[in-house]
Order: sequence, then C-alpha cells, then structure tokens
Amino acid sequence: MNGAAVSMVAVEAAPTPADLRAGASVSVVMVVYMTGAALSESLACVLKEPLVGEFVIVDNGSTPADAAGLKALAKADPRVVLVAGQGNVGFARGANLGAQAASGEVLVFLNPDAFLQADCIAELVGEIAGRAAPCIVGGRVLNADGTEQRGARRGDITPMTALMSLSRLAQKIPAFRRYEVHWETDVAPDGAVDVPTISGACFAMRREDFGGLGGFDEGYFLHVEDVDLCWRVRQEGGAVVFHPKAEVVHLGHTSLTSPLRVEFHKGVGLGRYFRKRAKGPGQHLAAWLLSPLIVCTALVRPVMWRLTGRSS
Repeated sequence: MNGAAVSMVAVEAAPTPADLRAGASVSVVMVVYMTGAALSESLACVLKEPLVGEFVIVDNGSTPADAAGLKALAKADPRVVLVAGQGNVGFARGANLGAQAASGEVLVFLNPDAFLQADCIAELVGEIAGRAAPCIVGGRVLNADGTEQRGARRGDITPMTALMSLSRLAQKIPAFRRYEVHWETDVAPDGAVDVPTISGACFAMRREDFGGLGGFDEGYFLHVEDVDLCWRVRQEGGAVVFHPKAEVVHLGHTSLTSPLRVEFHKGVGLGRYFRKRAKGPGQHLAAWLLSPLIVCTALVRPVMWRLTGRSS
C-alpha cells in the first residue's frame, strides 16, 4: 500500500483529563473498498492514536496488494480485527458487521481516506461521556488545505434543501439561500454544539446507543446512511453534536470506483430517505415523484466536476 500524497499531522497526543474521566474503551471501525493510496496513511494515523484499544477493519473489497497488506497488519498488531470475505455488501452493512465485531464501549467510525488529527479521539470520547443517550458526536472534517469540508455540519436535509444544495442553486441565487443545508462557510463554534446532521466521515457513538438504534439502515448501499442515522437519533430524543475541536482531514474522491456510480448511490439513497421520512399520502407521493429528479441531479455533478475542474 502506498502512502498518501499529502503529509498530515502525526497523532501521538497523550490522554487528557477529559479522556481519563470518560474511562471508555474505544474501537475504531473502518470500512474499506478500493480506497487507493490514502489507505496506508489513514491506517497509520489510527494505530498511532493512544486511546484506540481496538481497530476493526472491514474489507468490502480491496486490490490484491491492499488485501494482503491488511491481512499482514492484522497478524502483526493484536489491536487489529479484520473482517473479510463478505464481498462488497455496501457501507451500511459493512459498518454494522464492524460494530458487531467490536468490543469497545465507544465506537468511532472513520472513512479509509480520512486522517485523524491530534486529540480527535480524545475530544469525541470526552464529549460523548456526559451526554444522555442516544448521542452521536461528529468531528470537524477538513480538506487537505485546512478548510472545513462541505458536509461536516448540516441542517435538516429535506427534498427542497437537497435539490437546492446538490444543484448549487442555494449558493448562486440569494433568494434560495435559506435552503442551503451546508454550514461549512459559517464561523466555527468555540465548542461542541447540537446540529441536525453531521458527517459520517468521522463520528463517535456509544456501542449500546448504536445497537439500540439497530445500527445503520442496510437499505442504503452507499451514502445517506449517516443522514438517516442522525435523523433516527433525533427521533428518539437524542442529540446530534458537531465538535469543532475533533478534527480529521478527509481527502475524498480517492476511491477507484467510478464517481458516477458513487453519485448514483447517493441519489438513490436520498430518494429512499425522503420516502422513509414522508408522512401521509401527499408526502409519500411527492417523495416518489422527486426521487428520479434527485438521482438525475446527483449524476450531473461528476460531469460538471470534469467540465469545471471542481471536485465537490
């Protein structure tokens, strides 16, 4: 496995008083599928983190070289638990398999192209310790240049906000600004705050909370399962928390999978999410009618990226 092109901060911070008060064992769960060169640095960042007692890696499909590297890593480090052989069962199913294999009191779900920064785990664990159940705490997801990434903290995702945000009309037309669901351009708060939706790239939950909610909804194959989980936490009267001091650098778009395929699953997932949330015949009908439009809007995005040179 090759190292990532971007050099990130090594994670070697000692536990803080908040960590010690939390006293919780931590399992990191990572689902791997054709990640590319970023994988090796992501793995290294987790294994350098002193609070990680267990690292569950779910291999949904890797190149032969990466698969061999993951097997060697599991043999060499007793903290590593490798779940493999199930094939590409999708992110939600893979993450649930990882959670089932984990033994830690707190689960930290981390993307394989994300690099933990100093004290990220400590901040997540410390924040979740004093929160009532169920609770999900998301980190501040950064681009490689240090700017906050789109999707790290979001408003309530509805059919209208999804269409306005996916199409960028909420950014381009002032009258539609109120429909913008992404808040990364807002000033970051000084401390942890409740928000409707956080990013699935890096977040923590108590294992009992995750299990009590039934884990991720496996009806989602790729994308939107994190949005759905946040919604279910709120439906149960729990808290969805954005923590600006729990930082992780997320490269994004490193997968060897076609962007069109990724965006297709995102569009399908959003359609499913809106149908699931719909109340009454009118909302259900609207959700079904909007689903094809949402999928088409999502599919246009990678085409526009290629034409404009943008990546998100």
